[in-house]
Amino acid sequence: MGTPPRRKSHLLLLLVAVALVSSPAWSSAPGAPATFGPVFEEQPLSLLFPEESTEEKVTLACHARASPPATYRWKMNGAEMKLEPGSRHQLVGGSLVITKPTKARDAGVYQCLASNPVGTVVSREAVLRFGFLQEFSKEERDPVKTHEGWGVMLPCNPPAHYPGLSYRWLLNEFPNFIPTDGRHFVSQTTGNLYIARTNASDLGNYSCLATSRMDFSTKSVFSKFAQLNLAAEDPRLFAPSIKARFPAETYALVGQQVTLECFAFGNPVPRIKWRKVDGSLSPQWATAEPTLQIPSVSFEDEGTYECEAENSRGRDSVQGRVIVQAQPEWLKVISDMEADIGSSLRWGCAAAGKPRPTVRWLRNGEPLASKTQVEVLAGDLHFSNLSLDNSGMYQCVAENKHGTIYASAELAVQALAPDFRLNPVRRLIPAARGGEVIIPCQPRAAPKAVVLWSKGTEILVNSSRYSPHPTPSNSCSPHSPWRCVPSQDYSVSLGWPDLLCPCCRVTVTPDGTLIIRNISRSDEGKYTCFAENFMGKANSTGILSVRDATKITLAPSSADITLGDNLTLQCHAAHDPTMDLTFIWTLDDFPIDSDKPGSHYRRASVKETVGDLTILNAQLRHGGKYTCMAQTVVDSASKEATVLVRGPPGPPGGVVVRDIGDITVQLSWSRGFDNHSPIAKYTLQARTPPAGKWKQVRTNPANIEGNAETAQVLGLTPWMDYEFRVIASNILGTGEPSGPSSKIRTKEAAPSVAPSGLSGGGGAPGELIVNWTPTSREYQNGDGFGYLLSFRRQGSSSWQSARVPGADAQHFVYSNESVRPYTPFEVKIRSYNRRGNGPESLTALVYSAEEEPRVAPTKVWAKGVSSSEMNVTWEPVRQDMNGILLGYEIRYWKVGDKEAAADRVRTAGLDTSARVTDLHPNTKYHVTVRAYNRAGTGPASPAANATTVKPPPRRPPGNISWTFSSSSLSIKWDPVVPLRNESAVTGYKMLYQDDLHPAPTLHLTSKNAIEIAVPEDIGHALVQIRTTGPGGDGTPAEVHIVRNGGTSMMVENSAGCPAPRSRTVLSHSVAMLILIGYLEL
Repeated sequence: MGTPPRRKSHLLLLLVAVALVSSPAWSSAPGAPATFGPVFEEQPLSLLFPEESTEEKVTLACHARASPPATYRWKMNGAEMKLEPGSRHQLVGGSLVITKPTKARDAGVYQCLASNPVGTVVSREAVLRFGFLQEFSKEERDPVKTHEGWGVMLPCNPPAHYPGLSYRWLLNEFPNFIPTDGRHFVSQTTGNLYIARTNASDLGNYSCLATSRMDFSTKSVFSKFAQLNLAAEDPRLFAPSIKARFPAETYALVGQQVTLECFAFGNPVPRIKWRKVDGSLSPQWATAEPTLQIPSVSFEDEGTYECEAENSRGRDSVQGRVIVQAQPEWLKVISDMEADIGSSLRWGCAAAGKPRPTVRWLRNGEPLASKTQVEVLAGDLHFSNLSLDNSGMYQCVAENKHGTIYASAELAVQALAPDFRLNPVRRLIPAARGGEVIIPCQPRAAPKAVVLWSKGTEILVNSSRYSPHPTPSNSCSPHSPWRCVPSQDYSVSLGWPDLLCPCCRVTVTPDGTLIIRNISRSDEGKYTCFAENFMGKANSTGILSVRDATKITLAPSSADITLGDNLTLQCHAAHDPTMDLTFIWTLDDFPIDSDKPGSHYRRASVKETVGDLTILNAQLRHGGKYTCMAQTVVDSASKEATVLVRGPPGPPGGVVVRDIGDITVQLSWSRGFDNHSPIAKYTLQARTPPAGKWKQVRTNPANIEGNAETAQVLGLTPWMDYEFRVIASNILGTGEPSGPSSKIRTKEAAPSVAPSGLSGGGGAPGELIVNWTPTSREYQNGDGFGYLLSFRRQGSSSWQSARVPGADAQHFVYSNESVRPYTPFEVKIRSYNRRGNGPESLTALVYSAEEEPRVAPTKVWAKGVSSSEMNVTWEPVRQDMNGILLGYEIRYWKVGDKEAAADRVRTAGLDTSARVTDLHPNTKYHVTVRAYNRAGTGPASPAANATTVKPPPRRPPGNISWTFSSSSLSIKWDPVVPLRNESAVTGYKMLYQDDLHPAPTLHLTSKNAIEIAVPEDIGHALVQIRTTGPGGDGTPAEVHIVRNGGTSMMVENSAGCPAPRSRTVLSHSVAMLILIGYLEL
């Protein structure tokens, strides 16, 4: 058991134990209330307070989570504040409230300190600043005079202020603000107004508007007006001269917005261009504005920028460098740490920033320097032989000129007697016969406990020595009873030998773990772990139970299969019946999840000792080494099998294009995997990026054998971008294609296809317009593409030609006063590029521009035929040589109106009559007729007059009555008498529909009664009656008639509510209305 403890040691341990009981860093019983140091949940923020604010208070927030709860103190400019009752500074919770703040007394840097018995932490710094904006000077501003055409600058001279301002300028009165166009510019740095080139509209009085925006207020002030006077215009042109320029060096922090200003005088007004001298300017920032804005600057944006102002007279430029720096940012921070008393500890933090941050340390809010037990090396903190006094709150502070950041953590130095309550030795420890068992011993203890093991009363670790050289009587065999023990006396050293006995059955590792190998039944029994340190001792016991070993009784067999096949790998095992058996399959040492959705694997579930694995629809990826492991909680056994999956070849690699011609290239590639079946042939494909589809191409040789690694591609299009890929095949199928080659462009050649869609016509008098379909990119064959047009008057022997550059051109206009209207021309076209001319198209016939007809129609006659219609007829005009006559245009307008307000109707052909509709009733119209062709309308005919008929009576027939006989229906109604402004009634129309005949029938009568034949078995009918006459049909009256064996009368006004009817009758009613409307036409 080691050397007996000395009396002196007992006394020392007692004194340490007494000290520990009173230390907050030592906790004896699990479950005691958790104690931890302050952790900030809310820290003060820098604040900009307007001096003229009506707010009475400023609050700097501070709150920390801690147990016990934290108390708070505050520092101002590094000195602790006295927070007395009744003073202007009050503590509310942890927050500092300042009443009636003033710049003189309260501007400065504030920090919150949170403390509890564990320690103290300091918050980040919060700066309280006071913002202000004074008024502009009351003195009158001197007028500014310059020549019209020159540039001018009007100074703003803003008043004293903090922080920065934004600026706008007024012209003459509010709110007539100066626009931010290319001629005017307001610098947001100085507030000055720049006009690149003055003109007469710039005359007037100007005022500078300065605006200050603070955290919770905005203030604006106006300057006195300054008059701009312009002398006589100077018409000369001036080269640019940059007047508003950004500085030679601009410093910015990562994430800030950077704005560079540049504006120039000049005539004409200069154009502004920006570029990055030592790099490319991001397209999203490329601008022609006087300001270049980088919204969120990064280190990649650092560099030299140039502004260039240019006009027709010259250019001017200015350069400046943007230097990007950064506030400190943590790369590594400290975290809460528990450490054993007497142990060593390395703690570190690291921060990035520009300039590089310096790092310092705080302990409980006070600076920490190197001393006994503690070594401070910049971002590293090294503790040796930790004591309870080292416990507390630590902060790593990184700072540069742009800011300071804090990282906080608690160090708890612990001293604990060994305690197994959280992690006892397992109560029951099963192990397999012939196998190995590992029994950890991990009590909670500080410092680390010394561990001894016993089996029953036998000590497994004692003070005896072990010789690694076996003798004949104690040879190091698997059944040797000898056990490994430390090579040094336990009471002298707690160290362990570098090499544990490799052939001993029982080993205790340096961390106290017990390992027993080649287990037999004799190893069963109670095993106890004893742990001890200077705080005390404890032990924990477990029982080792030896079980039968697991064995594979039917191992999986290797197999050779084809892609898509199914395969079952068998695996059976025997095991201790008191244990549960589990099968685990792996492929190339990676576990197989047969329950995964879409998995190709299925597991057998016949009985516990059967673990067969079935592969469904095997893929190439399913080939490899399969391992079946039969496992219990105490041991495992495994067997392996190899599965070979044959399939189509894998994708070829390394596709390279060389020997590029106009219609051919040479392609080479490297062989891919044949997937255990020889490659039989290759297929080559090409596409035109970016969106072209892959298509098979012709090759030389036509059939590419499987051992080839190069071939020529034929039939390509000149001057076209291509990508190529290769596909391999074998007897099992076609494999995946290779990756695409690099994009190439074939060489140029003369065009090989004539343009299509040759047509033309139209245009102004004396013009011949020729149209064609632009040639698509794939048929241009080269750069410098255009069209060669040949044309001649039909019957002429000489051709004229024209050259039209540009692939997108699609028409040509030949203008000559000698060209007569609608003259036929023979036209043909070919394309060209810088390699030559292409083939000529077939000849097309194209007519020159038409002119309007010259002759007016004659004998125009018009007559009103209803209240809303009139008929118009005329004599046709003969075709003339000006063009193809398309039809006639009728213009009509009310008497008293101007002809310019006339409505128009066109015929769709060469008809010589038309009906004009949608007219006003009882109205006189003027009517003219003109012939028209594609060029427009010809002269007007002499005007004819027509008057529409009065409208039909608006009142429907009333007092409708009816009588049924066995085979007829008689209906009567009161006659309708027209008013003076209504047309005469010449008769009536009746629409009839009954329940036996869904289709309605129309009846006409000149009287106010009618008798019609009807079937005897009808039950009800629907009737509509309306007037008719020269003004058209009147308003209908609708009645619903029901046979009741006698004579009935029903009076129904069309505006009243009709009797309820079935859904079928309603639909028939709609049908009747449609039929009446049709008959009216």
